[in-house]
Amino acid sequence: QLQLVESGGGLVQPGGSLRLSCAAPDSTLDYHAIGWFRQAPGKEREGISCFSTSDGSTYYSDSVKGRFTTGRDNAKKTVYLQMNSLKPEDTAVYYCAAAPWDRYVFCSGDVSYESWGQGTQVTVSE
Repeated sequence: QLQLVESGGGLVQPGGSLRLSCAAPDSTLDYHAIGWFRQAPGKEREGISCFSTSDGSTYYSDSVKGRFTTGRDNAKKTVYLQMNSLKPEDTAVYYCAAAPWDRYVFCSGDVSYESWGQGTQVTVSE
């Protein structure tokens, strides 16, 4: 399993943007699916995106499609989640997760992840 660390959370006004990053300080994210999840208070955890470092394929949930983008920052050796047009309902703790190449065929909402980060808080408010 990988040790994953998220960064980039914070407070932003509605309509604003934030960029989250997911890093594996002691390893590499090569040949993994990296998923982003979020959990708001009193709600179930929601899978919102997936990025495959193997082939660059992506997946987005309907709730974020068109507003969020995920990809790889090769210089920083991280996978990012670029969040634009943020809404108050995007407020949640955001987690990244990783699945090795042999545990998925392509990015989707059904990837089985085995490594998880500790999460970073995103608050969208005036």
